[in-house]
Order: sequence, then structure tokens, then C-alpha cells
Amino acid sequence: MNKPSIKAYIAWINICIVWGTTYLAIRIGVADMPPMLFAGLRWIIAGTGISSFFLLKNVKFPSLNDSYKIALAGIAMLGAGNGLVVIAEQWISSGLAALLITTTPFWMVGLESLLPGNSKLNSTIITGLVLGLIGVVIIFSDDFKYLFELQNLIGIICLLLAVIFWSAGTIYSKLKSVKTQPLIGASIQMLTAGTLQILIGISIGEVSQFRLTQDSVLALVYLITIGSVIGYGSYIYAINHLPLSLVSTYAYINPLIALFLGWLILDEKLSWNIILSAFLILAAVMLVQKGSTMLKADSNKKSR
Repeated sequence: MNKPSIKAYIAWINICIVWGTTYLAIRIGVADMPPMLFAGLRWIIAGTGISSFFLLKNVKFPSLNDSYKIALAGIAMLGAGNGLVVIAEQWISSGLAALLITTTPFWMVGLESLLPGNSKLNSTIITGLVLGLIGVVIIFSDDFKYLFELQNLIGIICLLLAVIFWSAGTIYSKLKSVKTQPLIGASIQMLTAGTLQILIGISIGEVSQFRLTQDSVLALVYLITIGSVIGYGSYIYAINHLPLSLVSTYAYINPLIALFLGWLILDEKLSWNIILSAFLILAAVMLVQKGSTMLKADSNKKSR
């Protein structure tokens, strides 16, 4: 991998900020719309808009073989991963969902380290991952009792499966990366996943439950424009230009963003526990970045 550009780090920052706001938007949306149709509409509309833009500009799209690889990653990440998050938020609060999603770095970095030829984890990365998780645990410590309530069990299982599918899809996308503009690849993934989710929604009878309200439409528009076009486009770019160990730390920062917005917009309490957690999470990100740099340096030495 070449030295990451400033664009790659900007993309990562976009993910950290933008996806910290989407849990609330999803929670609002599924309060009025069935989950599969809600998720499917988001991805189909976003994917259609992006692909239409590039078609009008006569930009070359990937070959059929490359599109197949892109689509498989999209099914895993968006179709299964994001789809299960949407399903889960029928029962799970947006804050608790963000807490459970923080297991993503462990799955993502752990699975990648098991691949043949990949550098193994070092103590610096492991320390950073654990420190980040501790920071998020402190933030949501009052919510842990809800994990063991029976009515939340389905949502919890969906979120854990979502993390596994998302991590596996991300690693596959990085391994099978193709030469195309990130947003073009993202649009193919969105269209594939969205079509699958719509078909599932129709097959399980969600059409009869479908209704548009002001809140659900606003949530959908926000997720399409900000969450999908900006957020997911940035994610596809970041995973192709930065170490997964660093990119995956967005899962630690997203809950912080959600809490900060609650304090800024809704005048929610910002406690000393949250401030302490913010420092722990920022330290965790720096440790993971340092550990990734050390692994890369060791790898370069061995290849000489």
C-alpha cells in the first residue's frame, strides 16, 4: 500500500462523524416504516442517483467480473450488515446499537490477521482496541442491564450478526479491490443490496405495513444523502487507502459523535464519565494508528 494521502484521512474523518448520526436517523425511520423496505429504498435511491451521475458523465464502469466482486461485498456489508442493524433498531435503542457495533474492530482486525501472508497483531494495536472498547463501555455503562432483557435478545443477535457480516464484507472488499472510482463501486453495492432488501421486504409482507410520514421521509432523505453518498463513499475510499485497523476505529468514535450532538442540539447532560471516555477513545485511535505504522515498517524491512 502506498503512503496514505490526506484524502484518505479526510474520508476516515467523514465516516467517524457522519455515521455517528445515522443510528438516530435509522431509529426514527423504522418507527414508521418496515425495516427491509426502509433500508432497501435508502440504498436503491442513493445508488441510482450516484450511478446516473457517472453515466451522464460517460465514466467507464467496472467489467462484469469486477462488478460481481463489488456486488458480493455490497450484499455482505449493506444487504446483511446494515440490513440487520435496521432490523435490530426496532427493539434496540440507537445508543445501545452504537455500543454493540463497537465490537467491529475486533472482528475486522482479528479476521484480517488470520489471512495468509498478513501481519499479525502487535501489542500496541491490541492495547488501542481494548482501550477504545473500555472508553465506550464507560459511556454506556448504564445501558448494560438492557442487554439481558428478553425483549432485546433478537435485536442483540441481529447486531452481532451485522458486525460479522460487515467485517467479512469489508475484508473481502479490500482483498478483491478493483480499479474504479470509489463512488461507482459504492453505487453498485447500493443497488445490489437495495434490490435484495426490497425483494425480501415484499416477500415477507412489508408492503401492507408501508406508510410515509414526515419523520420517516426526513430520516430517509438524510440517510440517502449524508449517510449513503458521503458516508459510504468515504468508507469505500478509506478501506482501500488506509489500514483496516485504523479505519475500523470509527466504531469507537461514532458513539461519541452521537452523544456530542445530543449535548449540542438536545441539551443532554455531558458528564465527566463521557469526557474521560473521549480522552480514552482518542488515545485508542492514536495507539492503533501507531501500531499499524509499526507493522507496516516491519513488513517493509522483511520485504527488502
